[in-house]
Amino acid sequence: MSVIEQYARAHIVTDADLLEEEHEAVPVVLRYDSEDDPRSVCVGLPGRHEWTFARALLEQGLRAPVGSGEVRVWPLGRVQAVVEFHSAHGVSVVQFESKALLRFLRRTYMAGQPVTH
Repeated sequence: MSVIEQYARAHIVTDADLLEEEHEAVPVVLRYDSEDDPRSVCVGLPGRHEWTFARALLEQGLRAPVGSGEVRVWPLGRVQAVVEFHSAHGVSVVQFESKALLRFLRRTYMAGQPVTH
């Protein structure tokens, strides 16, 4: 299995005007395809917004603030993490539970291991 897709709930904060219901947690898709690019992960936000960036950036950002290009990641306390996306349309800040990101990362690393019987 080369594609891993995991759904997570996250809070999105953006610099655009938001409707009140958009302040609630929303479903976010975390995707990894070891055949397409084994070093990258994809985060899909509602409204067809997707960002692909280095898997190592996500992993490092759970321990300390890191950033590369349009994506920045940092821990927020002990149980949450923030991923910040910059585009020509503005900035989106997505707040996750760290355990959801850790579970996803574990699955991506297990996907690269050979299966033994």
